[in-house]
Amino acid sequence: MDIQFAFTALTTAFTILDPVGMVPTTLALTAHATPELRARITDRAVIVSAVVIVLSASLLRYLLQYLGITLPAFSIAGGILLLLIAIDMLFARPSRAKTDPGPQEVADTESVAVFPLAIPMIAGPGTIATVLLLVNLSNGNSQRLIIVYVSYGVALFVTWLCMRGAQYVMHILGKTGVGVLTRLLGIIMAALAVQFILNGLHQAGFSRP
Repeated sequence: MDIQFAFTALTTAFTILDPVGMVPTTLALTAHATPELRARITDRAVIVSAVVIVLSASLLRYLLQYLGITLPAFSIAGGILLLLIAIDMLFARPSRAKTDPGPQEVADTESVAVFPLAIPMIAGPGTIATVLLLVNLSNGNSQRLIIVYVSYGVALFVTWLCMRGAQYVMHILGKTGVGVLTRLLGIIMAALAVQFILNGLHQAGFSRP
């Protein structure tokens, strides 16, 4: 077993996914959800992220080459989409979630599992880029490819545990604390979104030397 490559892959997976960092994000985006709905959102977000990571490792490189799409384009698009969510969080836009939601409201609330939790917070441009990098470093070696999949699988499992535990933080902070945290997180997410855009512009060659 390639211990050095395994350490690199595992460290990269945990760094880019940032399981602990997903706790306040999950808390803010599911503040009005019931514990059962929050659990479903968490499960769906991690499953979607896993699918995106597997597809990125196995097919995305060839699809991007075929379509002529670059990773900087992914970074810029992800940053713009994330910025829209950050603005809603920063100004505390009223949620359509209710105590007893109908089918449409449930669907709207659960949609945060796909965006922005799964994409781009978990499986965003940075995750896609690192997966592609590790796959390239594997040089077609089947053992190294397995290490990449296992590393991200372990990191996703820890991320799932952290996100599931967000409901306990919710119980401790209460609605007022969550409201303050949501606005603070909105500022951080806005900065992260701008950084995605700047990274994409830099990688595309638009920044000054």
